[in-house]
Amino acid sequence: MQKTIGMQSESTNNWYKEWFNSPFYHLLYKNRDYKDAEFFIDSLFNKIKPSANSKILDLACGKGRHSIYINKKGYQVTGIDLACDSIRFAQQYANANLDFFIHDMRHTFRVNYYDYVLNMFTSFGYFENEKDTINTLQSVHKNLKPNGIFVLDFFNSQKVIANLIENEVKEIEGVQFLINKKIENNWIIKTISFTHEGKSYNFTEQVQALKLKDFEKFFKQSKLKIVNLYGDYSLNEYNPKNSDRLILIAQK
Repeated sequence: MQKTIGMQSESTNNWYKEWFNSPFYHLLYKNRDYKDAEFFIDSLFNKIKPSANSKILDLACGKGRHSIYINKKGYQVTGIDLACDSIRFAQQYANANLDFFIHDMRHTFRVNYYDYVLNMFTSFGYFENEKDTINTLQSVHKNLKPNGIFVLDFFNSQKVIANLIENEVKEIEGVQFLINKKIENNWIIKTISFTHEGKSYNFTEQVQALKLKDFEKFFKQSKLKIVNLYGDYSLNEYNPKNSDRLILIAQK
């Protein structure tokens, strides 16, 4: 049975709901590296050392690749995402210590319940209204137990902008994706166009080009204290020009 908690009505201009539920989204990104995700989880857990009975929330979990691997390591994990098709897929892996729910991360899921909340692989910065961003972080705060830990894995927007490829073509299983990227009003906007079975499709991804100073402001407003900062999945030092990622570890 598909589980829904805290589902909110969404306006049609919320690109992430339409695109993330599209089978073409999963086709375009089918080659995402699971080994890379597992390597990051191993590095992260070696650093933060969660206890065996830790409860972990995977915020915006997608199809559950991080949740599933964390659960295999022996932890109790909940994955939540707004994309119902992704949750439907992930639920085939559910067990007594792993479950998935449709849920909007702007709203609190379980109060003072989780030891760790994880937001992985740039699953943040989607909302045009800054209030929604703050609501998300305040919900993270409420989801966490006292002294709980929040991990946010975001791309390093400064490096992304400096190395932006404006136009590219990717052909996957006979579908030719035309991808255009641009920077507009501090948003990184990707337009994906293609034709399938005689029908034309156009989708958009847009993520705020958030920098460390932006996160510092948002976290402070949400009563989350940044305690560590890393620049890649090996947890090396963050460098705003050269690092691939901006990984923040904060405490309630």
